[in-house]
Amino acid sequence: MFTLDGDRGRILGQDDVVLVEDRPVLRYGLDKTKVRPARAASSAERIAEALDIEASTYVERVRAAGPEAFVEALVLRVEDAREDVDPGYAQIPGAVAIEDQLPLAPTREFAAELLGRVGPATAEMIEESGGEIEAGDVVGTSGLQARYDDRLGGTPGLEVVAVGADDRRRRLFRAAPDHGRDLVTTIDPALQMRAEEVLATLGEDGPRSALVAIRPSDGEVLAVANGPGNGGLNVATAGQYAPGSTFKVVTALALLRAGVEPDDVVSCNDTVTVDGRPFENYDDYPAGEVGDITFTAAIAHSCNTALIAARDRLGSDDLRAAAAALGLGVDHDLGFPAYFGQVPTASGETEHAASLIGQGKVLASPMTMAAVAASIAAGRTVVPTLLTGHRVDPPHPDAPLTESESRTLRELMRAVVTDGSGAFLADVPGEVGAKTGTAEYGEPGPDRALATHAWMIATREDLAVAVFVETGDSGSGTAGPLLEEFLR
Repeated sequence: MFTLDGDRGRILGQDDVVLVEDRPVLRYGLDKTKVRPARAASSAERIAEALDIEASTYVERVRAAGPEAFVEALVLRVEDAREDVDPGYAQIPGAVAIEDQLPLAPTREFAAELLGRVGPATAEMIEESGGEIEAGDVVGTSGLQARYDDRLGGTPGLEVVAVGADDRRRRLFRAAPDHGRDLVTTIDPALQMRAEEVLATLGEDGPRSALVAIRPSDGEVLAVANGPGNGGLNVATAGQYAPGSTFKVVTALALLRAGVEPDDVVSCNDTVTVDGRPFENYDDYPAGEVGDITFTAAIAHSCNTALIAARDRLGSDDLRAAAAALGLGVDHDLGFPAYFGQVPTASGETEHAASLIGQGKVLASPMTMAAVAASIAAGRTVVPTLLTGHRVDPPHPDAPLTESESRTLRELMRAVVTDGSGAFLADVPGEVGAKTGTAEYGEPGPDRALATHAWMIATREDLAVAVFVETGDSGSGTAGPLLEEFLR
């Protein structure tokens, strides 16, 4: 009796471009039939050293395997093998490299945290499957590959063969396998690659980072990039971070609804004290924009104190309603891990003040802040979509965004570029609107200063982008150059 494996479904992107399909790999390991038993452990140690894997664990696996086993050590793309494998590998007794194919994305890093990986079923998967998965089966082990394994993997077939005394074989029964079905996403391969190239400049030892791009007109997610310092974490769609001053577009909407006009004069002082706690502007806040300035200037230059001074005009419900109108704080099942953020009711005046500038207990993911920018560009609540055919319930905010409100918000974001903290984007082609953001987090360092998240959101034509760096100097100084490089 033989199991017949079907072809695994592919993962596709925009215009049905193949993102994940069978690509050539090399399976590196020890063939115990090609080495004397007494030398197997020694060869295993040399193989581990050549492949830069943990030696003791691999040696134990070799010792536990049967005398005719191939003990796999590492699977590499063919193109990666040239750089990652010691040239002396081929001289190790018993070391082999077996050609095979695996469902893979164009590069090792390409949307890896989102798309996931395919590999041999683990013992835990086999146990939890109730007999549906057997040892040796290749299955999705993470990301979309794991969540949609039934769809992508299909159903194996079965063949029963009778073997006679003369070793002749006769087929008794055959059930053909059902091949896996493709999974279609909205990812634009060129934009995804570009986003990953931009974040790669931070390096593997750099801070966690992410870049998400959404098309406002239809909500399709075009790029979901996680930086090389994320350690496999999907920060882009599932991260939970204080959005800092990028959240001021939400506060601006709430204040517009409370009667504030763009040309109204507000007080931007050096500090404002709430229940004994002083709030200040960021370190490089322009001295010329302190004092009585317009509301537009307060948003353009990101004045903390002006917004906090207006706190009595807003309740927590007003802020939450404005956030919901822009796609923040209301959960949706998108078919993949997605965090939409929170704007909880403030427990006191100090927390309420912090919420107005995107701190306190306000949280969002980079995907959510890209959706906020997309909603402003589209003039309606935009819910991101990634999987073609996956039904997402339409948003029903209690106070939907109006065209007048969205137009004013676009003007405020444009002022950030023409006159404010995003002026370095002024010569980027197209009409760019933006908002910078910095959010303190963690415990104070030796200099009594807190570490800061660096954010920036932007819109240009039918594109909305959010960039996040977990630890940076400022939104404009750290996230800004990454955003600018992506837009250019």
